Amino acid sequence: MSIIIAGERSGVGKTTVTLALLSSLRRHGLKVQSFKVGPDYIDPMFHQYVTGLPCRNLDAVLTSESYIQQCFKTHSQNCEYALVEGVMGLFDGVGNLSNDEIDFASTAHVARLLDVPVILVIDCRRLSVSVAAIAYGYCNLDPRVKFAGLVLNRVGSDRHLSLLENSLKNLGLPILGVLRREDDITIPDRHLGLIPTGELPELDHIINRLADLGNSCFNWEKLLPFLQASEFLSFQVSNFKSNEPQRHREIQENLTSKVRVAVARDQAFNFYYQDNLDLLVELGAELVFWSPLNDSCLPENVQGFYFGGGFPEVFARELSANINVIQLVKGAILSGVPTIAECGGLMYLCENIIDFDGNFWPMVGVLPTDAQMDKRLTLGYRRAVVLEDSFLLNAGANVYGHEFHRSHLITQPQQPLFDTFRVDCAENTGFEGWNLPNVHASYVHQHWGESLEIPAMFIQQCQKFSTMNVD
Repeated sequence: MSIIIAGERSGVGKTTVTLALLSSLRRHGLKVQSFKVGPDYIDPMFHQYVTGLPCRNLDAVLTSESYIQQCFKTHSQNCEYALVEGVMGLFDGVGNLSNDEIDFASTAHVARLLDVPVILVIDCRRLSVSVAAIAYGYCNLDPRVKFAGLVLNRVGSDRHLSLLENSLKNLGLPILGVLRREDDITIPDRHLGLIPTGELPELDHIINRLADLGNSCFNWEKLLPFLQASEFLSFQVSNFKSNEPQRHREIQENLTSKVRVAVARDQAFNFYYQDNLDLLVELGAELVFWSPLNDSCLPENVQGFYFGGGFPEVFARELSANINVIQLVKGAILSGVPTIAECGGLMYLCENIIDFDGNFWPMVGVLPTDAQMDKRLTLGYRRAVVLEDSFLLNAGANVYGHEFHRSHLITQPQQPLFDTFRVDCAENTGFEGWNLPNVHASYVHQHWGESLEIPAMFIQQCQKFSTMNVD
């Protein structure tokens, strides 16, 4: 069994509740695997900081229904407890044009796929008796979704709690947790959400406070049976095509040796799906993590670059000041090193990053454009159609990804990588991405769980580069 922590809407405290549960379990020495519904990168960082295990994303748009089931089954079966944090409101999805499922890729959708119950978090700040109507509506909208109970968050007083409990007593839903208003437990945020774990020196204090909260605010006698992963997995996984051992072996057999892929990971670049990193390793990569922000040189014998997303705009001054690394990266890419750059990584490869104050910060400069920050948020799932053959993809291929950024490129490429469309309504969102002979650079974040051909081709290109450059 497991549970999904869901909210009646965004901002009700799902992450706080999830981290309080995880922190309390870890304080007692229990091994717990966490998951996150949707394409988010930052919440999983907090999960991993607490549990010590990589959090896994469950996303039906970026991967598939069968991949979600397989991923959950694979990673939960080796732990004592498993916990899933939802996304937005319980039924908020992107819609599926092919079968009219309006809650496709929602938390409810994942709950149905995994056949696990939901704990609904309700923000009670401006509620009393009306809480019953909210709980009743959510729990009866879709009979396929099972409910374990409720967590009442931001309860103001004993009198307030009494009103809430009396209102809910006839619904038959147990109250599994009550969290009072805790103004001293706050994770700061900025223009793209929570500030990542690597930038919070006070995080250990926050986690300790959350563990204290978890110990005292939940009904553990009722919760623990739901959380025990060993009793889970009644469904059958079907039509799953990724991570097939035979396909892995075929790719690995063509490699004469492992290829060294330099993965940028520091405070400026930290948006990676763990599954993507795992796939690279399984396909024959040796991942070498390094810091464009802090290192003075590149890792030795680099045969590929992977620049993930993150916040290069926040650290633009420091990145720009690391002139030696900028020159080394540029020289390596111009020499032919295969390179994948997503969102923040794309910005780093531009000539300049122009920050919110209009300051220009020189970057690597292999892409003849500038990345300028602005107030407009670009957000949403994308279907991206490959316009011309690239070193990773064939023309006409469809890939699915997610955009989440507050920057835009001043100059667009003459031969863009993708023509992009919104997934929920098929609206065209324009041309996007840079397609150079050895560079795949795009704002579109991709999960490779159901697109094994992308990391496989990347590894093969890295091997080809290595062979061509043998002394």
